[in-house]
Amino acid sequence: MNAIIKQIKTIPLLLLGLALSNTVIAQQTLSLKDALNFALQNNVRIRKAKLDIDKGKYKTEEIRAQALPQITGTGGLTYNPVVAQVVFGDNPIKLGKTWNSTAGVQLSQQLFNQQVFTGLQAARSSEEYYNLTSALTEEQIIELVANNYYQALVTRQQLVVIENNIKNVTANEKAIESNYRNGLAKKIDVDRITVRLTNLQTQREQISNAISQLENQLKYAMGMPISTAITLPGTELTPITELPQFADTIALNSRTEIKILDTQDKLLWLQRKAYVAEYYPTLALSGNYTYSSQSGGFDFLSSNATSIGYGSSAIGLSLKVPIFNGFLTRSKIRQADVDIKKANEDRRETNNSLNLAYDNAKNQLRYSLNAINAQKKNADLANEIYKSTQNNYNNGLATLTDLLDTESSLTEAQNSYTQSLLNYKIAEIQLIKSNGNIKSLLQ
Repeated sequence: MNAIIKQIKTIPLLLLGLALSNTVIAQQTLSLKDALNFALQNNVRIRKAKLDIDKGKYKTEEIRAQALPQITGTGGLTYNPVVAQVVFGDNPIKLGKTWNSTAGVQLSQQLFNQQVFTGLQAARSSEEYYNLTSALTEEQIIELVANNYYQALVTRQQLVVIENNIKNVTANEKAIESNYRNGLAKKIDVDRITVRLTNLQTQREQISNAISQLENQLKYAMGMPISTAITLPGTELTPITELPQFADTIALNSRTEIKILDTQDKLLWLQRKAYVAEYYPTLALSGNYTYSSQSGGFDFLSSNATSIGYGSSAIGLSLKVPIFNGFLTRSKIRQADVDIKKANEDRRETNNSLNLAYDNAKNQLRYSLNAINAQKKNADLANEIYKSTQNNYNNGLATLTDLLDTESSLTEAQNSYTQSLLNYKIAEIQLIKSNGNIKSLLQ
C-alpha cells in the first residue's frame, strides 16, 4: 500500500517535469528557476537519492521483523519400504508403519535481545540519514546547475560582444576597400583588416562551439535530453550595484553537511552500543505443535483409513548467556571507538572547510564588485576611445594600427566586464550556500 501511495505521489511530479519540458521547447527560453526546478525532478542523482529513502524505510521494516513473532509451518511425508522391527521373546514387533506423515507449526518470539532493539534505533536513524543525504544531493545539484547556467549565459554574452565587433570591423573593411579603390588606402591596410575580421569570425565559431558544449553540460546536469533546444535569456545576468549584508559567522548547525555528521555520529554510537549488547544475555520464547499420522497404506484421507494419528506440543524459554568469545566483542568495541574518533576529526575538518568557503565567498564578492565597477568604467572608456579613433581614422588623423588596437582593447574590456559578472554570481551562489539557503534560488 505504501508503495502504491508513493507512486501516486510521484505521478504529479513526473507530469510536471514533462509539462516543463514541453514548455521549454515551445518557448525556446529557460530561466534559472525553470532550470533548477527541472533538475530537482529529473536529475538522476536526485532520483537515486530519493530511492535510497525508500530503501531505508524497507531496511527498517526488515530489522523490525526480527522483533516480531516468527511463525513457521512444517510438513513431511515418509515412505518406509521396510519397517524396522524389534523382537520381544519370539514375537517380532514393527516399529511404525509403511507411511508416516507430519504437519506442524512453530513459533518463536524474542523477549529480550539488546542487539535487535539497538538495530531498530539504528534503522530509524538510517532513515534520517537517507533523507539528509537526499537533501544534500539536491543542494549540490542546485549549485551545479546554477554555476553551469551562468557560465553558459556569460559565454552567450561574449558571443554578442564578438558579433558587435564583427559588425564594426566589417564596416571598417568596406570603408578601407572603398578608399583602396580610390587610391586613398594601401593594399596592406586591406589585408590587415581582413586578417582581423577573419580572426574575429574564428573566435565567433569557437565561442559558438563553447556555448553548445556548455548548454549540453547544463542539460546533462538538469537531467534534460541533450537533443532539447534551449535559449538562455540575456536578462538573467544583471549588473550588481552593492554587496549583500555579511554576517561575521555562519550558523553551521543549519548546514545539511553538519546534520549528516550528527546523524553519522548517532549511527556510530548505536553501532558501538550494538557491539556492547553482545555481552548481554538473550531470552526467547518458543512453541510448537505437531500432528503425526502413520498408516499401512497411502489412505490418509480415505474414509476407510487405517491410520493412527496423534498430536504433540511444547512451549519453552531459551536463554543464552555469553561467557567468552576470545575477546572478539572487545575488539569490535575498540574499532567502533576508533571510528567515533575519526568522525570527530571529520567534523573538525568540515567545520573549517565550511568557514573557509564562507570567508572566500565574502572576499570574492568584494573583489568581484570592485572589478565589475572598474571593468564597466573601463569598457565604457574603451568604447569611447574606439569611436574617437574610428572617427580620427576616417578623417586621416589615426593609423589603421591605432584603430585595430583600440578595437582589440574594446573587446578585451567588454569580455573582462562580463567575466567579472560571472565571478560575482559564482561567489554569490557560494555565499548563499554557506548560509544554508541554496534553495532560495528556486524562488
